[in-house]
Amino acid sequence: MKKKTGPRWKASTRAIHVGEEKFRRSAPVAPPIVRSSTFTFSSTAEMKRWAEGRSAAYIYTRYGNPTLTIAEEKIAALEGAPAAIVTASGMAAISSALLAVVRSGEEILATRQLYGGTYRLFRDIFPRLGIRVQYVENDLAGVERLVSPQTRVLYIETPTNPTLRLVNLRQAARLARRFRLFSIVDNTFASPILQNPLALGLDAVVHSATKFLGGHSDLIAGAVAGPEAFIERVRQMVIYLGGSADPGAAFLLIRGLKTLEARVRQQCQTALAVARYLARHPRVARVHYPGLPSHPDHRLARRQMRGFGSMLAFDLKGGLPAARRFCDRVRVFLLAASLGGVESLAVLPIYSSHYRMSRAELHAAGVSPGTVRLSIGLEDPADLIADLEQALS
Repeated sequence: MKKKTGPRWKASTRAIHVGEEKFRRSAPVAPPIVRSSTFTFSSTAEMKRWAEGRSAAYIYTRYGNPTLTIAEEKIAALEGAPAAIVTASGMAAISSALLAVVRSGEEILATRQLYGGTYRLFRDIFPRLGIRVQYVENDLAGVERLVSPQTRVLYIETPTNPTLRLVNLRQAARLARRFRLFSIVDNTFASPILQNPLALGLDAVVHSATKFLGGHSDLIAGAVAGPEAFIERVRQMVIYLGGSADPGAAFLLIRGLKTLEARVRQQCQTALAVARYLARHPRVARVHYPGLPSHPDHRLARRQMRGFGSMLAFDLKGGLPAARRFCDRVRVFLLAASLGGVESLAVLPIYSSHYRMSRAELHAAGVSPGTVRLSIGLEDPADLIADLEQALS
């Protein structure tokens, strides 16, 4: 009996198709990177169902991708959210989340101390779209006077970048419900390991997944988590504006999420030791770290967080010249922007996150020319403190 064979394809055709069926049937321990821009339909009937919104089939990676879905499900689980979406960057997450709720002629009420990129988005771009942003201090005092019939969103960041001030999440949730505002919090500095804003009544969270969620300084990504209907609106914004994540970045993000808690717990312990050392140093004017009793939000941090984080900042008595000398002298700390990785980093906010901001804007953000921000990694605490000692000497 003659053995059946498959179609006698040309070698070029076989190179395109053969072997992929085996991959689809396998069960790898590590998730696959589905690096395909487009996906096949089983039939025109399935095409029709997808077009009518009745099929969960993948069509095009800008709309969705199996690797992205894995990352999204993990982030939703970490935040205790019904759904999540990953994006090309943290700023894509922030802008898409807000544009899913606010349109021209409407308003955002935001806390004043924000990541510089968010603040510049609010200052330079949103007014051109007809979206007004009003600001309230971190204590949320005076919200009643600022809310108008056009206000749609309460946007907060806690802990703040770079001075680690906190916003009372329960209070923010109460105010948002009272005035029927959709509440969004940037949870990047805390990560889902240290706080879960949705459990405290907030509607949605955004992340720069580049930071702690990724954790290895080798990807750019963002994330939004919240109610399913809201996430679907965010997804439409990502599709239309092009802020979709790359499957390769999503794979690295998945890897980072698996070690997130172990990294964050160790980094928190080291950061507290570093903060205590800096608080005793004669050349340091002030340390910004919520784990210190001297921090104005220390008690709030103990109530609403499960740890004090691995970000801290400090002001040098010599101002900008002293801060520059310090940054030029560090050796274990790397002089680099970003944060949340396994490497400890030092940076001057006025030259990075808060560049192109006026003196008044910097003052409102709590940033001085002599402010240095540290991101604590996984190096030995004694090595980091020794590096600080020689750089400050």
